Amino acid sequence: MSEIEREAMEYDVVIVGAGPAGLSAAIRLKQLDADLEVVVLEKGSEVGAHILSGAVLDPSGLDKLIPDWKDKGAPLNVPVKEDNFYMLGEGGEVRIPNFPMPPLMNNHGNYIVSMANVCRWMGEQAEELGVEIFPGMACSELIFGDNGEVKGVVAGEFGKEADGTMGANYEPGMELHGKYVFISEGVRGSLAKEIIAKYDLQAGKEPQKFGLGMKEIWEIDPAKHREGTVTHTMGWPLGSNAGGGSFVYHLDNNQVYVGFVVHLNYKNPYLFPYMEFQRFKHHPMIADLLEGGKRVAYGARAISEGGYQSMPKMTFPGGALLGCSVGMVNVPRIKGNHNAMLSGIAAAETAFDAIKDGRSGDELPEYEVEVRTGAIGKDLKKVRNIKPMWSKWGMMASTVLGGFDMWCNTLGFSLFGTLKHGKNDADATQPADKFKPIDYPKPDGKLSFDRLTNVSFAMTNHEESQPCHLQLADPSIPVNVNLPKYAEPAQRYCPAGVYEVVEEEGKDPRFVVNFQNCVHCKTCDIKDPSQNITWVTPQGGDGPNYPNM
Repeated sequence: MSEIEREAMEYDVVIVGAGPAGLSAAIRLKQLDADLEVVVLEKGSEVGAHILSGAVLDPSGLDKLIPDWKDKGAPLNVPVKEDNFYMLGEGGEVRIPNFPMPPLMNNHGNYIVSMANVCRWMGEQAEELGVEIFPGMACSELIFGDNGEVKGVVAGEFGKEADGTMGANYEPGMELHGKYVFISEGVRGSLAKEIIAKYDLQAGKEPQKFGLGMKEIWEIDPAKHREGTVTHTMGWPLGSNAGGGSFVYHLDNNQVYVGFVVHLNYKNPYLFPYMEFQRFKHHPMIADLLEGGKRVAYGARAISEGGYQSMPKMTFPGGALLGCSVGMVNVPRIKGNHNAMLSGIAAAETAFDAIKDGRSGDELPEYEVEVRTGAIGKDLKKVRNIKPMWSKWGMMASTVLGGFDMWCNTLGFSLFGTLKHGKNDADATQPADKFKPIDYPKPDGKLSFDRLTNVSFAMTNHEESQPCHLQLADPSIPVNVNLPKYAEPAQRYCPAGVYEVVEEEGKDPRFVVNFQNCVHCKTCDIKDPSQNITWVTPQGGDGPNYPNM
């Protein structure tokens, strides 16, 4: 417990994070019992402000939660009409036919959406049911009960000075207590990370694996626009340097989502994921599409890729982890929002039963059983070997063997069993002396852009007088360890230009953290080879303000 005196508010269920998982849980709880007191706390300035996803949405989660979502005006307006898969080379591409692919790869019945707008709509549905939603309320601290259970969170602390002391306008925030606390912060959330460590929830599981997803929204020439078209690519420009690929989704209003994913288990510290994305847009197929258009938004977010074998234990005394706080992305489908929604529904139904029985502050094992054996587990188990295959054997072998394994799993068996991931992504980074620096073309300002220019299109903002939310366990490590051994990869893996090494003549190098640029992707917390950086929440409302991501 903190020594600061705070007011406390009591709820039946406290939910951290207004993403698809948290909002689904809130809605389902109120559907089951309108008298339950449910609160959702969101660190973004509004619901949806920090939501970034591809996204092609499998509506199965929404179908279960709000079956009449069409009548209620859900922003699912662009059904997928066409699926394309390409293998890229530097100067051309080869179309991969659809017919050999397992049925799960078919996007028929799915929708191209802005998940930020879907979440805004879900927030409206939740509020109509009586859910209290507090945006701009970052949850900075866990509250523990007498028996070691999580009993609540601290939210809404404002006004700390850069050194951590209380400023003249300091507001201590509030304690929000619940019979149960749901953590649905998204990938690599700070409270989820603390809970997983405290209760050893990763014990016996494979390490979680991650990718970095970067996305731009473009307005393009109407003559080139094909609403409802979904295109995925592999290959160039990454080659053997890293796993990953791209997506190009044609939504409405002559807009396309252009995205690029780099798996964060790459070895070469000179790899620059953001510049790989910018280079990708110069491929003839992509350049022709974007020529004459304009980029209107940019953002980046880590993606959980470990899948079935990496999901930690999901319950702890007093609550549960939901959605991407667990890691429920189906990697080959590049889809996790439907599973996030289903996890929220399952957690809500379990907590409702427990509260009805007079319970509180204990574990909810039924939730874990439902996730692992129900629709989520079945979805993820079929594809559990794709990511480790790619990591171990590379793109071509994993494409062939992975497709075979998905077909086998669709039929109910696997010749490979369950493959392991091995190292976490930080440990995958190798010393710089094993590699040569990569020469990236300079952005042309038309198709490709420098990081700081693009970050301005994320509309990110942080009050500069607050403590830096990117905490270094040892401030000397970036210059004394990471720079000589790994050429300090933070300069490159960050897609927002937060980290730089400043070298001035006659002076020792300095490691500078420009936290104002941060888009909350969490890559630094994941990929730093010394595991020296911890991402914590800045004060509420700070960060990106994504309009239609």
